Parts: sequence; structure tokens; C-alpha cells
Amino acid sequence: MTNPDPQAQKAFISYSWTSQVHEEWVIGLATGLQESGVDVILDKWDLREGADKYAFMEKMVTDTSVRKVIVVCDRLYAEKADGREGGVGTETQIISHELYEEVDPTDRNQKFVPVITEKDEQGKPYVPTYLKGRIYIDMSEEAIYSEGFEQLLRWIFDKPLHKKPPLGKPPAFLLDPEKPSLNTTARHRFALDALRLGRGADAALRDYFETFATNLEAFRIQPQEGEEFDDRVIESIEDFLPYRNEAIEVFLVLARHLPADGFRTLHRFMERLLPYCFRPSIPGSFYGWEEDNLKFIVHELFLYAITALLKNERFDGFRELTEQEYFFPRGYSEIDSGMIPFIFFGNYLKSLERRNQRLDLRRLSVQSDLLYKRSTIPPLSPDDLMQADFMLFLRGDLHRTSGKWIKERWYPITLIYAGRHYQPFEIFARAQSLTYFNRLKLALGIESKDTLIKLNEEYLKGTLPIPRWGFDGFNPSILMNLDNMATKP
Repeated sequence: MTNPDPQAQKAFISYSWTSQVHEEWVIGLATGLQESGVDVILDKWDLREGADKYAFMEKMVTDTSVRKVIVVCDRLYAEKADGREGGVGTETQIISHELYEEVDPTDRNQKFVPVITEKDEQGKPYVPTYLKGRIYIDMSEEAIYSEGFEQLLRWIFDKPLHKKPPLGKPPAFLLDPEKPSLNTTARHRFALDALRLGRGADAALRDYFETFATNLEAFRIQPQEGEEFDDRVIESIEDFLPYRNEAIEVFLVLARHLPADGFRTLHRFMERLLPYCFRPSIPGSFYGWEEDNLKFIVHELFLYAITALLKNERFDGFRELTEQEYFFPRGYSEIDSGMIPFIFFGNYLKSLERRNQRLDLRRLSVQSDLLYKRSTIPPLSPDDLMQADFMLFLRGDLHRTSGKWIKERWYPITLIYAGRHYQPFEIFARAQSLTYFNRLKLALGIESKDTLIKLNEEYLKGTLPIPRWGFDGFNPSILMNLDNMATKP
């Protein structure tokens, strides 16, 4: 046997010689620990003929170099400990005294732990009276042995499975009562837990979304004479960032766990947000851009909902949010009530264009800059955001609404950064496979690749102009991998 590492954790195993089977079980446990880097002290290995077993026990329990004592509890051990019989009884007296010395029950360096190997007919563990207050490790059945062994190792090395997270900062609305708040923090956590556990997810989501949509009104800006309104817009967008991140986390978990018929809840949430993009029919407008911060917020939320769905290849969810129109209520001056398409989630922000001019920023789009600057949210990347924007652009052009909305298109504002993107986005690169392309067709609502070829011809002819920003633009054919699409099995 190799010499143990002098820096290794030492552990002494206290047990009863109940039976040959039990002794072999204890030796098996000790061997597993030894092979896992624990310097195990066991009477079978370390006590030789002629040695004083009681002195050995006392030394092992009181020796400061022995950091951990594992008390293997079965029926006989509990009876001997309570009756103070034999070696177990001697160890009990020593351990009991040591336990009383551990005055802090929250100390991470607790020295003693009961390991349960036997239970009574009611399923209660056999534990000596002096250890009944201790949290035990259950290894009484073969089915839970591995789990218990890992738990024991973590206890020995002080590597708990559940770690207390680092202390964060108090919410901004507590530090600055003037900042608006959605009051969604608790509901956000409930929604995430419900989605992951698969219990009550729809109800928890509805509660979170309803609170979010209702309290978004707190972010509405009231213009003040003599102020630069675009400064207020930027400040409000920044104040909203923690709530945006909450929502993105929900979108990502929702995309991974929600069944197909659950996307209706997400659709209704977006429907609740849409009116924030328009001005209520009330007098007192200063500039005509009082809702610009809310327009940015709602547009960004919709874009990230789409991004999360596509990142997780939830093409069914993408189709739900883009195919089904949204009910728009009465009471707004810019648009009639009724059903409207998803393209109205995209908005041009006059206040940010004015900011560009006022501060001589010389940016092609301040709105694009803001979206791009805020777009690195693991596991999402700026490319994921642009991919979603491009998909919305294609979906809108493929299914142009007839009648009064026929001239409306989705404006892919983040693609200002795609001008040097000389390769397809990920889902279109994968669509080189015919199997994958057949899934992508669901999202785009098309029958074949020919539909995309015809759409690209409209772009080339200028029938449907491709958005440009100065000299910057993008190539739809390259971004959607049109030449290689659906060419492999």
C-alpha cells in the first residue's frame, strides 16, 4: 500500500462488529473512500494484535489530525451505544464528550456524521440517542448507496452540492425609490421553478407575465419642459435592464421546457405589451415620441423571445408568435383596434435619431447600437440576436399581409452589423440538411425552397428593397445559405 498523502483528509470509521456481512460492508465503504483520496483509519487495517483497542479508539476520536469521524449506524450499534456496551460504548462516551465541544451547529467543519445502514419496520433509522439530532447520510439500500457515497465524500472534503450564492446587490428600486419597479422578482423565480419542475408552469407563467405587463406602465415617461427628452429615454432603457434580463431567462427556460400548446401564453403576454408601443388618445403630447422608451423595451423583449426560441430550435414557438396576429384594443390614436401582425413590434424611435443629431454622434443608428451593446447574454450572442431579426424579416416578407398592412414590413435594425457577415446564420447553415430544412419550413411557413428563391429574386430586382444604412446592408442569399440549402440528406 502506498503511503497516504500527508495533506489528505483523515477519516476514522466507528462501527459495530455486528456480522461478517456488515464488516465486509464497512471494509467496502472504507476502500471506496481510500480510493477516492480519503486517508481512512479503520481498526481492520490499523489495529494490530496486542494493541490497546480502547486507547486506539480514544486517540482516533480525539486526535486533531483526524478531521472526520464516520459513525456507521445499524441496530446493534445503536443498542450498544445507548447501553454503553463494549467498544462501541467506550467510543460513545468519548464521542459524546467531543460532540458537546462542538458548540456551533452551523460550523462547516463538523467532525462527526452518522451513516445509516439499517432502519426499523417503520422506516426509521437506527441511530444512537446522542446522535439523533444530527443530519445523517442514508446508505441503507443499494439503490441509494452511490448517492450517499457522493454525499459522504462532499462532507469529508467540504464540497457541498448546494452552495450559498454570493451576496448580490439590493434591487435598484430599494436603493433608489425614484426608480420604477415591476415587482416581479419573486414571481420570476416561481415561474422558473415551475417550468423546470413541470408543475403548475402555465399558472406561474401567467402570474409573472400579468404582473410584468401591468407594471410596465411604471416606466412610462412624463415629459418635462426644459429637459432633453432623449436623455430620459436612454436612462429609462438602462433602468429596465434587470427586468429585461429576468424576462430573457424566462424565455430561455420556457423554450427548453414548455410543450407546444404552451406558447399561447407567451403570445398573450406579447399581446399585452403591444399597446405600450402606441400613444393613448389623450391630449398633451409634447413631441410625439413619449412612448419611445417603451417602444424600445417592447421591441427588445419580442426580439429576445424569438431569439430564445430559435436558439433552442423551437420552430413551433416561432411560428406561433409570427403567424397568429395580435388583438389591439381601442383607445389609441395611431392605429385602429382589431387584429394586427407581429411587424408592429418593430418601431422607429424619433427621439434616438434626434439624439444622434443633437450630440453629433454620427452613428448610422443609435437604436441598433443600443441593442447590439446589450446583446451578449450567455448563452445568447449578438449573432443569435441578428439571426432572429433576419428570420422575422423573412417571415414578414414571405407572408405580407393583404389590405391596409400590405406595405408594412419588419425592419431588421440589428442587421446593420451583418454587412460583413459573409457566411450564413447557424440555423440556415444547418438547413443544408434536407431533414433540418423540413423543420425550418415549419417556422417560415413555406412549402419548398423555391419560395425562398422567388423571394430572393424580389430582393435582387428591388421589388422588395433590402434595408440599407449608408453604404452598409446585407446579402439575404448568403445569410440564408440559399445555394446550399437542402442539398444534403
